[in-house]
Amino acid sequence: HQVLRIKTKNEEEVKQLQLLESLEHLQLDFWINPSAPALPVDVRIPSVSVQSVKAFLESQGIEYSILIEDLQGVLDKEKQDMAESAQRQRSSSFDFGTYHTLDDINAELDHLASEYSFVEKIQIGESYEKRPLYVLKFSTGGSRRPAIWLDAGIHSREWVTQASALWIASKIASDYGTDDSITSLLDKMDLFLLPVANPDGFVYTHTSNRMWRKTRSKIPGSVCVGVDPNRNWDAGFGGPGASDKPCSDSYHGPSANSEVEVRSVVDFIKNHGNFKAFLTLHSYSQLLMYPYGYKCTRPDDYAEL
Repeated sequence: HQVLRIKTKNEEEVKQLQLLESLEHLQLDFWINPSAPALPVDVRIPSVSVQSVKAFLESQGIEYSILIEDLQGVLDKEKQDMAESAQRQRSSSFDFGTYHTLDDINAELDHLASEYSFVEKIQIGESYEKRPLYVLKFSTGGSRRPAIWLDAGIHSREWVTQASALWIASKIASDYGTDDSITSLLDKMDLFLLPVANPDGFVYTHTSNRMWRKTRSKIPGSVCVGVDPNRNWDAGFGGPGASDKPCSDSYHGPSANSEVEVRSVVDFIKNHGNFKAFLTLHSYSQLLMYPYGYKCTRPDDYAEL
């Protein structure tokens, strides 16, 4: 596979790329979707489609460069680094500088919960393949205090998000009582952190397909598997940026909250009743984004955000 960075000059070229995006047989994976001429478009292309895509771009006079020559080589190196780190790890503490399996992550959640009295591991549900959805609750007292939600890994292949969530959890736990901002926050509010929001997909990225991003649920009437859980929320469901095609990486699912992983989060937050903020970690793009993802209207608290 190669990753190309494509630079569009005008709306017509953006439209040409959107056409390319709709051709399912090419199996293109857009890391940054075509949206506006000023923004680059990054796309992963299977080796069988590379020549035809390049020929199309050249015939349209659309400028591109090769961002990653051989993606498989990069993934192989990542796997090798993980294996070498695992060899070193056996005797020492958790290594935040490498990627970990689901079992290792869950073990670290247990470790944090046992080491800090104000950290508790709770289960808010289970995935389609019956894996527990574990959340770390940071609370220094009181019941149903105002709360903040933070999740990671809803797109399973975005491994740096699960890794970042663990580092954040460790930082909050270890710095309470010494760091003023963390201390003042936890003295007034609770924090709930879900480090692996899509555990089935995450395990699948470790065992079968590193580029998998969806859930692993079976879709009635389709041979394709999984729903994009980040398009499954009951907010602008089925709107721009989501696909109604089950084989698409952005498939929104048969209905809002159809995915048990999404529904578990929704139910937990509604039942709690006092969440003041909802944050979610993604990788790729280096953007700080706030509502709304499906329309251009600014939220009521835009100025505060």
